[in-house]
Amino acid sequence: MKEKLSRREFISGTSAAAIGVVTGLPAIASAMAGERPSGKRKRVLRIAHFTDIHVQPEGAAPQGMARALRSAQSLADKPDIIFTGGDSIMDSLKANKARTKAQWAVFQSVLKNECSLPVVHCIGNHDVWGWGLEDESVKSDKLYGKQWAVEELELESRYYRFDKAGWRFIVLDSTHVVDKVSTSSEPYTAKLDEEQFEWLKKVLEETVKERPICVLSHIPIICFCAFFDGENEKSGDWVVPGAWMHIDGRRIKDLFYAHKNVRLCLSGHMHMQDKVKFLGVKYLCDGAVCGSWWEGNHYEFPPGYVVVDLYNDGSSKSEYITYKWQ
Repeated sequence: MKEKLSRREFISGTSAAAIGVVTGLPAIASAMAGERPSGKRKRVLRIAHFTDIHVQPEGAAPQGMARALRSAQSLADKPDIIFTGGDSIMDSLKANKARTKAQWAVFQSVLKNECSLPVVHCIGNHDVWGWGLEDESVKSDKLYGKQWAVEELELESRYYRFDKAGWRFIVLDSTHVVDKVSTSSEPYTAKLDEEQFEWLKKVLEETVKERPICVLSHIPIICFCAFFDGENEKSGDWVVPGAWMHIDGRRIKDLFYAHKNVRLCLSGHMHMQDKVKFLGVKYLCDGAVCGSWWEGNHYEFPPGYVVVDLYNDGSSKSEYITYKWQ
């Protein structure tokens, strides 16, 4: 296996020559303004979006994760980088410390042994430790909540940004303690806290309009497949829980509408795959690496990952790829 490129090296730009990325903001600016770009449209980055791995020591999970990584890296047109979309481990919301440690150990071992590409991480709801436990002593542990995931994934923060290949990437933290007004049975809801929303707003305002933006979140900001996760119409109305799709999606949508260079949003969480184009933004809710938690298809969707191509004119295309997980 070739020498592995670190996430920090990739984000800092030292890997540009290694992956052959050449781009320029003038070409992107002309295309986004509706003008014909100078020269042919060119792909500047290929991403393998690995979301909802849900790895654990038991069963098919370790080998399944390994096979998914091998599949992506053996593609004839290999990705430049992997984005993990959250829920990297099976569950730590309700797991004790020993169980959580064991899950992260498997994740790190498989990633180290099977991945030669740089990896960008996002925190998922099942990566949060202890929110579903009744043990009050857990709350005083320094690893309680998202801190454990931040340390395991070597994140600078639970949300962050970086620039690459002429694009700006914004990684969000979707998971927050459930509001008292919610009827959800889950200990979390999907939204941005006020600090993060103001940070996002500032980042968008500071980004030059010629630079396209890709947003990565675990839980979808907007998706369609959430309507079909269970009998959500049995009450006579379509009802989508706030734990399945961002409950603050309306104001995020409004923010994006004011910044037309937000072009693509990647998410997971639903273990189903759809594509929604709304007000100029493409929302990709991508299927799960684990499928139905390593038991086969989730509804009609087999275990898989999505390859996303980004272009120098701010456009993108994607393909759902299944693999032999057993």
